[in-house]
Amino acid sequence: MNLEISSDSFRKIRDLLHQHAGILLGDTKTVLVAGRLWRRLQLLGCNNYEDYLALINGPGGRDELALMIDLLTTNETYFFREPAHFRLLCEQILPSVNRRPFRVWCAASSSGEEPYSIAMCLADNLGMSGWELLATDISRRVLAQAREGNYRMERLENMPPRYLRDYCLRGVGEMAGRMIVIPRLRDKVVFAQHNLLGPLAGEGQFDVIFLRNVLIYFDQNTKQRVLDNLVQKLRPGGWLVLGHCEALGSVKSTLTPQCPSVYRKPETNPLSRVSA
Repeated sequence: MNLEISSDSFRKIRDLLHQHAGILLGDTKTVLVAGRLWRRLQLLGCNNYEDYLALINGPGGRDELALMIDLLTTNETYFFREPAHFRLLCEQILPSVNRRPFRVWCAASSSGEEPYSIAMCLADNLGMSGWELLATDISRRVLAQAREGNYRMERLENMPPRYLRDYCLRGVGEMAGRMIVIPRLRDKVVFAQHNLLGPLAGEGQFDVIFLRNVLIYFDQNTKQRVLDNLVQKLRPGGWLVLGHCEALGSVKSTLTPQCPSVYRKPETNPLSRVSA
């Protein structure tokens, strides 16, 4: 078995990832690709990456392609990452929206830390009713982890202590060092698989969309495609929250910047606009 990846195989895998997930890997990512896929090749009995690609491109290869995307997708996250956005949600965005239910879409939910952080903010400010939270990701693997709501305690350094007390259960015995999000909060978050390259079907519009630390992996055309899909799902006056290191830059949109990495869709009726 030859687990070294050739430049041709790397290029084909990179192109598949870009075509189906919009993620653009640089030429220096050969070690990353090989490091995340070699165990899969061993399990399937593929002698090399050419055999693996033949399997993906053959009959019934769609499921393996989805699994390959799962394995190559970066899912670095933790509770209350970039905490200024959660303060903005609680102190500025929520008071500016009077309609109910208040609807949030976490469009790259990863293993669940971000949507559960949002859910804690919503529950703290609105109670357990009057809001809806959709959390989507392209990866089936991380969505399965997110639905369980089970995490290591060392990932909680940014969580307000009272949120840990009110919305989490500490593990004991064999579960020592872990915590689980309480069932009634877990049940409020709807997790679903979604590819950002396509429109979100079967859902209405949202007051806030979180898409943090994702656009940095896309080229310009893909950013435009993803943003167009997101703007369609924003209510007039709705907010788009990107990661702190991200900006729309030259991507075309009608959104107006409110503060770094945060944008807003114009109100339909200018007289009803709330100052940001």
